[in-house]
Order: sequence, then C-alpha cells, then structure tokens
Amino acid sequence: MRTDAKCTTSPRLYIALDVASENEALSVVSKFRQMQDLSGLPRCGFKVGLELFTAAGPGLVRRLADEDSVFLDLKFHDIPNTVYGAVRAACRLGTDMLTLHLAGGKEMCRQALIARDEAWAGLEKTGPAAKMPRLLGVSVLTSTRGDVRAIKDLVIDYASAAKAYGLDGVVCSGHEVGEVKEKCGAEFLCLCPGIRFAGGEENDQARVCSPMEAMMHGADFLVMGRPVTLARDPAQAAAAALQDMEKGLRMRK
Repeated sequence: MRTDAKCTTSPRLYIALDVASENEALSVVSKFRQMQDLSGLPRCGFKVGLELFTAAGPGLVRRLADEDSVFLDLKFHDIPNTVYGAVRAACRLGTDMLTLHLAGGKEMCRQALIARDEAWAGLEKTGPAAKMPRLLGVSVLTSTRGDVRAIKDLVIDYASAAKAYGLDGVVCSGHEVGEVKEKCGAEFLCLCPGIRFAGGEENDQARVCSPMEAMMHGADFLVMGRPVTLARDPAQAAAAALQDMEKGLRMRK
C-alpha cells in the first residue's frame, strides 16, 4: 500500500479512465502510479466520466481521491436546485475539479458555487479535501464540428459568462485557449480535452490539439484517454505527453 500523502499540487495532465468497470479503472490507475513512482515524472491525475461513475459510483471516486487528484467530469446540467445537491455531494467525495454545462445558465451556476462553498466549509482541510474543488464550465464539446470562427466565438461567449458567474474556468479545445485567456485573463483556467499526439487518429473528436500546441496556447490542464491508455506502452505514452507539454510551456514564455 502507498503511504505517501496525496499530492497537493494540481497535475497538468489528467488520464481519462474511460472504462466500464471499477476493476478496469483500478488496473489503469495502478499502472500509472507505478510508472510515476519509478520514473520520477510529474504526477498525473485521473478523470472519472459518466460511464465509469455510473458503473462504479462515488465509492471509487473517494478511493482514488485518497491518493490522487480526481477530475469528476459529469457535466451537470439540470434545474438549479438539483445541480446544487449534486455539486454539494460531489465536493464531499474529495474531487479536485467538477464540470457544469454553461447552457444551464446563471442561476444554475450560482447554486453550484453556493453548494461548493458550503461543502468546502464543512470539510476537514486535510487529505482528499486539501484544496477547494474548482468548478469549470463546459463550453462547446470538442466533438462539435462546424464553422471554426463561429464555434470559437461561441466558446468565448460562454467563457465570458462563466467568468461573470464566478466559475474558475472553462473546458474548451486547445485552439480556443489563447482567445479565452485574452478575454478572461491569464488566471481564468482552461482545461482541454481532445488532445492527440501529432499525426494521431481523431476518432470521435473534431477540434483536436497536440499536448505541445495546447500548452503553448496557454492551457492549464489537459485530458488524454485512448492515445495514452490504449498505447502499446501506456507509461511511455504518458511520458511522451508530459515531455511534449513541457516543450509547449517553454515555447509559451
């Protein structure tokens, strides 16, 4: 059993646990923890989405959050009172980040923030609750195709609304980060899915970026799933992603 405390610095790379069962998820997590312990590379976090959460439930999230940073990507979108209850419950699991669909509007996001703050006030500020969970607004899914400029304008409108509502940042593609940061400020967080290695398959994504490109544009966090987890050597793929991200950071300066 690992005895080190949960990392208190948010990782820049989250590995998407897009699997159908708790056992599969724990197998992936175990491999990445071993890789990180042996390699000395920066710690990765883990993303739990709808499929895995539906299959394994909150117990798995708590278990992961005891040792690692967890991004709970459930994209809450409902009436304000329902989202209030869901966010409050989710924050108690020890997650570091949660997502809300910005199409839910101002009042829904306001209730989410109230729930987050109430949950945080009632938690012990150690272990999995070492940092207040961040609330990120989902703008336009990276699988959405269409006119590039029109999509980018819509993302920027959503990001401006998210900032006005008081959220911590948005989920957007790497191609939109630069203009989001310009509009909303450098401290406004951007998390980017749809990350693929240069020349890799897009699969069901449309607006994709390499790890280097996304970081160069100003991304704060990246999410990678199949390009890493289904690679012949997942540990080597994760190491390559982290190295590519570091190149992007250096090019940003």
